[in-house]
Amino acid sequence: MSDPVNALSLRIREDMKQAMKAKEKEKLSVIRLILAAIKQKEVDERTELDDAQVLQLLDKMVKQRRDSIEAYDKAGRDDLSVIEQKETLIIQQYLPQQLTESEIDQLIDQAISDSGAEGMKDMGKVMGILRPQLQGRADVGAASGKIKAKLS
Repeated sequence: MSDPVNALSLRIREDMKQAMKAKEKEKLSVIRLILAAIKQKEVDERTELDDAQVLQLLDKMVKQRRDSIEAYDKAGRDDLSVIEQKETLIIQQYLPQQLTESEIDQLIDQAISDSGAEGMKDMGKVMGILRPQLQGRADVGAASGKIKAKLS
């Protein structure tokens, strides 16, 4: 039986087989990108990634695509923006359920309270508490902006 620590990697590989059978070219190419990124990181670090590390990698891939979408939109390249948006949707299928704005606000308030943060100098403490809770479930950059607003 497979190691439950790598259940996400296993699910992605199974989805690749399904996409091949169903001839879903777009989904298949994005899944191959994901698997290549996982393999690259495993080779670089000489270790097998667990689910938490895979989630971190997927989160990074989504962030890269969001940045690309923003850049393409500014440049008027809607054709490329649409491609990135489709890829983002496919990658997000492997991330946990996204948090709502109110859930994010509650987590931020809780982290500020737990850390005893009183100003911008305590930003690192708050982020240290929040990062694991937000990983793959929310845009950490956007949450960082909310934290700055609350601490200043």
